Amino acid sequence: MHKFENCLVVGISSRALFDLEEENRIFDEAGVDAYTKYQIEHENDILKPGTGFALIKALLKLNEIGSEERKTEIIVMSRNNADSSLRIFNSIRHYQLDITRAALVSGAMLAPYLEAFNTDLFLSANEEDVQEAINAGVAAGIIYTQHLTYNEIKEIDQIRIAFDGDAVLFSDESERIYKSQGIEAFQANETKNARKPLPEGPFARFFKNPVSDSESL
Repeated sequence: MHKFENCLVVGISSRALFDLEEENRIFDEAGVDAYTKYQIEHENDILKPGTGFALIKALLKLNEIGSEERKTEIIVMSRNNADSSLRIFNSIRHYQLDITRAALVSGAMLAPYLEAFNTDLFLSANEEDVQEAINAGVAAGIIYTQHLTYNEIKEIDQIRIAFDGDAVLFSDESERIYKSQGIEAFQANETKNARKPLPEGPFARFFKNPVSDSESL
């Protein structure tokens, strides 16, 4: 499978990209069969943008800057199957999003697919999927969902991302010492290892990606 070298690969769940809160309610209350039936019956109804829509659109715009070489690749990651995902792809085409790849895992674990696509960052509205990605060594974050009108989706001119240090860019070893042994042990450990670089954290690979480290981001 293509590894997208020198390209920022971002996986996003369909529920983070589009407003699927009503559909998610049907899934939770009536089960997968009712959810699939609803999606098939409404496959030509265009989904409203979700809370991650503007960010993904901005990331895709990076491909319009400079050379013809792609700088970002967006992959829709979903536990859905192909039958219940037609509506998602119809919506992608409607909004003219340059997304051509997806992992539809039919209820299986997403982590192996994140690794196969060499994903730098995974965004999802599902906390379990995010934790699964982090456990697999992939940088991941939760997109909190809410109902938005299309007019509320503002264009992003510049992407700005703030990183925490401990347990994000760097490992959580110092934080674990603080929590388990207290402030004095933490300070002693920091003094002892002052010249020793901290091991990488889950977001280190994303931060070091040549695209995320460029002026275009």
